[in-house]
Amino acid sequence: MEKIVRQALLYDFYGELLTEHQKSVYSDIVLNDLSYSEVARDEGISRQGVFDLVKRCDKILEDYESKLKLVEKFMETKERVSRIHELATDLKSMTDRDQLTEKINEIEEISRAIYESY
Repeated sequence: MEKIVRQALLYDFYGELLTEHQKSVYSDIVLNDLSYSEVARDEGISRQGVFDLVKRCDKILEDYESKLKLVEKFMETKERVSRIHELATDLKSMTDRDQLTEKINEIEEISRAIYESY
């Protein structure tokens, strides 16, 4: 997964667990695409301070993910739902009863796996 996308997902899931200052700096860098210099000026800290804080936040967020696995579960569920959508689209044009049954069984299996993972 691209680094910036991963950072944004981690922030979406765990950002509220950061301090207000960490959230402000991290969101400006990751979500608002500001430069380290711009954030340093706005926050009244050094560019190196911003860099260090972002690196520390990355570690904090990755630590939460390693324990809770919310992003991983989200991505797995997203892939499964995408597969269900593909199968449902295929069903619309099928006439063979055996193929229909096979696709429906796969949808049931995927949906059961989603349900049981939560």
